[in-house]
Amino acid sequence: MSFAVPDSVRPIRDAVHTFMTERVEPAEAVLHEGGPAAAEALGELQREAKKEGLWALGHPRELGGGGLPFLDYVYVNEVQGRSEFGQLALGTFTLQDSLMLNEHASSEQRERYLEPLVRGDIWPSFAMTEPAVSSSDPTQLRTSAVLDGDEWVINGHKWFTTGASRAAYTTVMCRTEQDAPPHLAFSMILVPTDTPGYTIVRDTPVLGLDGAHCEVRYEDVRVPAGNLLGPRGQGFVIAQKRLGPGRIFHCMRWLGQAQRAFDLMCRRLHERTAFGEPLAKKQLMRQHVFDSYTEIQAARLLTLHAAQAVDAGSDARVEIGAIKVVGARTLHNVIDRAIQVYGAMGLTGDTPLDRMYRHARAGRIYDGPDEVHIDSVGRRVLGVYAAGGNWEFGLR
Repeated sequence: MSFAVPDSVRPIRDAVHTFMTERVEPAEAVLHEGGPAAAEALGELQREAKKEGLWALGHPRELGGGGLPFLDYVYVNEVQGRSEFGQLALGTFTLQDSLMLNEHASSEQRERYLEPLVRGDIWPSFAMTEPAVSSSDPTQLRTSAVLDGDEWVINGHKWFTTGASRAAYTTVMCRTEQDAPPHLAFSMILVPTDTPGYTIVRDTPVLGLDGAHCEVRYEDVRVPAGNLLGPRGQGFVIAQKRLGPGRIFHCMRWLGQAQRAFDLMCRRLHERTAFGEPLAKKQLMRQHVFDSYTEIQAARLLTLHAAQAVDAGSDARVEIGAIKVVGARTLHNVIDRAIQVYGAMGLTGDTPLDRMYRHARAGRIYDGPDEVHIDSVGRRVLGVYAAGGNWEFGLR
């Protein structure tokens, strides 16, 4: 497999790149402020994306999306990730939830949630993380659901339910089976956010950023039994199918952010002078370019290799675990070097680097902290040797 962008994907990728750099990135100042002006600007971007055939590119065509194959969309996601608003402007922020519903939803659930999701008429949210439980061991989650007649009664406490404050519903991971093994004891239930007992406590600030990462309490929340997503006890199975490709999408978007930081850094090195010559003439500054180039290239190849494995039908647990760690570290390092090159200006809001830096730090925690992925990759590779085999890099 060539890791260059295939010729068949290049036109749509170029169109997305143009949309991002000429429409989305210039609108960031307004979008960051929030309020009516931001909503109007985002709505206009979404209308333009639909008009130009760039809307929901990774969603299945039968759902109203662009129908791009998985690997093709991975390449597009790389440039879409240049801005934190790329997913919103191009209608792909619902992709993980849409794919999950497309595979597991009932006909009623599809009509109520799936079709509006792809159109961008409603927002989804996903509730797994709990403040009292280590997310690295999700089998200890305490939110529970008990079937009472034809209704589920849900009680619990979640946080980092991203987008809940504007979502039409939340997919809640909760314990429904008391006597089953831990990984078969949890189910997913769809809960409309206007259901009595569903209370948003706050938008949890993250490193000074308000990103609608909501803390939510569930107090005797009652929803119909038909709101169960997929079979009972299959919550972790469904979650893993959701998170695997989702981590690849994260990593490709991180590469878009890293590319943007790399561009800013290299241009700054030519524009800024010190001691009578451009910074680009300084050897230590060139070290920043070298380190960033090699890390981005390595992370990109690792990520595309993982995407290829998933596309071929593998669960790619080792490959995905590796890129989650390497991708987040690479993003942080490249942005950090770009800030160093900009000096004091890099610490201000005069460039996008300060927000990018704070978002990058969170990447080492969400969707599983580095330590969990490192341990999992090491354990799986060593397990191959324990079974008498060996890890042949050229064959995997």
